[in-house]
Amino acid sequence: MRNYLILAMILGGGIATAQPLVANSPAETVVEAEQVLSELMAIPAKQIPHRLLEQAQGVVIIPNVIKIGFIAGARRGHGVVMVRDADGEWSLPQFVTLTGGSVGWQAGIQGTDVVLVFTTRKGVEGLMRGKFTVGVDASATAGPVGREAALGTDATLQSEIYSYSRSRGLFVGVSLDGSALEIDNEAHGFYYGSPSGELPRRVPPTAAQLRAFLAELTPGHASKPVAIEQPLPPPSQRQVEAIRRSLVRSSEQLQLLLSPEWRPYLAIPRELQEPGVVPPHESVTLALKRFAHVSGATEYQQLVQRPEFQSTYELLREYEQAVGAARSTLQLPPPPTHLHRE
Repeated sequence: MRNYLILAMILGGGIATAQPLVANSPAETVVEAEQVLSELMAIPAKQIPHRLLEQAQGVVIIPNVIKIGFIAGARRGHGVVMVRDADGEWSLPQFVTLTGGSVGWQAGIQGTDVVLVFTTRKGVEGLMRGKFTVGVDASATAGPVGREAALGTDATLQSEIYSYSRSRGLFVGVSLDGSALEIDNEAHGFYYGSPSGELPRRVPPTAAQLRAFLAELTPGHASKPVAIEQPLPPPSQRQVEAIRRSLVRSSEQLQLLLSPEWRPYLAIPRELQEPGVVPPHESVTLALKRFAHVSGATEYQQLVQRPEFQSTYELLREYEQAVGAARSTLQLPPPPTHLHRE
């Protein structure tokens, strides 16, 4: 009996400890949701395929889902959902909670970011009615990643939900079967000043920014034919900042693994800590050379195989390419079509 009481105290204490970690205000949740989406789309090799996003009917973004595990695991998160109307326009973000459980030896507390892409009206409408269980009310599949990712045998988007998760800096497909999504009417009323289903009394700028960003990522509609692939435009300031932010986060996680003599060697340029500050090209090149040397040496494979190293190295390469493209391309309006004579 005593052992059961101790186990209950451990589990109860873990859950109580985790509560403040997920108790963000609705405004903070919207800001974090935009950061998650921008960082997910920052790396072409790891992003949600644009073809999938263009045909999406709804997108759920849940930052920092907490999973507590000892013998039985439990998940809890607070995020937003945006849905498309009949004209292909995205709604303002509405608030949702995610809860779920799993069984297994999962000791510790872990925070991950979760993104769900709904491909059918049925799934979206089920969620918007109030409560929705992944894998029960609609089937879910771990989503493909990469700009050139092929959907394979599921080329017609037969899965109703594609799911993604980020842990230790890497976004990967993930199974969330059994997790419940529920509309958070209380958060909606607090944020917009009106109940769910009514016109908002106010539209905070962060809500408009998140909707505009998703619209920027999804210019096409499912009914439109797939266009011939065009050259990619140079990265926007938002994309460069998303890569920088992801790089800093991933580097911090890598530094925690390293011994004191290794930390300076695999450190990223210190200028990257400040938004909008571009480090000297030589500093980025030197950091890349160090990562490349470690990556190619057999004696360091234990480090190279860690996702924290892989993510930081990949993000550093993406950052160098993005900054280089932004520097070499002038952002100008279209040239004049006629020459005017005086």
